[in-house]
Amino acid sequence: MDLKTVFDNNKTWIETKLALNPDFFNTLGTGQNPELLYIGCSDSRVTAEELMGAKPGEVFVHRNIANMVISIDLNVMSVINYAVNHLKVNHVIVCGHYACGGVKAAMQSADLGILNPWLRNIRDVYRIHRTELNAIENEEARYNRLVELNVQEQCVNLIKTAAVQKAIRERSLQVHGWVFDIHSGELIDLKIDFVKYLEDIREIYHLD
Repeated sequence: MDLKTVFDNNKTWIETKLALNPDFFNTLGTGQNPELLYIGCSDSRVTAEELMGAKPGEVFVHRNIANMVISIDLNVMSVINYAVNHLKVNHVIVCGHYACGGVKAAMQSADLGILNPWLRNIRDVYRIHRTELNAIENEEARYNRLVELNVQEQCVNLIKTAAVQKAIRERSLQVHGWVFDIHSGELIDLKIDFVKYLEDIREIYHLD
């Protein structure tokens, strides 16, 4: 897509919105009140709002390579704190996707430069779950399972944070792990039991 097409599309989008609702942009400019924080992958094929059918103002979005929640990443930590403490979202979603290039790259024995420390966090997920993963003979099935387990571990990283723990206690914030099947378009809820995880990690990661 060339840049002229981008600006032409923008004009068409404005005209379409105003034809449906002349006050659309006036309303949009008054502020946001999203219910959801979506943490997804930067992959150009996985567009958060489109795959959920969400409208502007309904979802607060953060995307990075392989949908990671890393405690020393000030970007994702700032997004989480702002969404949870100020926007008061009620749901935080980590959404991975099958055929994730970041997950596949993490399992290659190659020097990927600046990506090395980022992808090391995915390798840590493999290390934690290596018994299960090494038992999967089919390579594609193993990568798919690593995508799911990576979502699970990033959700666990979420519930280690003070902002999320406080919101869970005070207003029943919910954390969700999803996977987008890029081959079918389906969103899959992994139905991870985060109550169990909270109990398991409370002794170590509990923050008042």
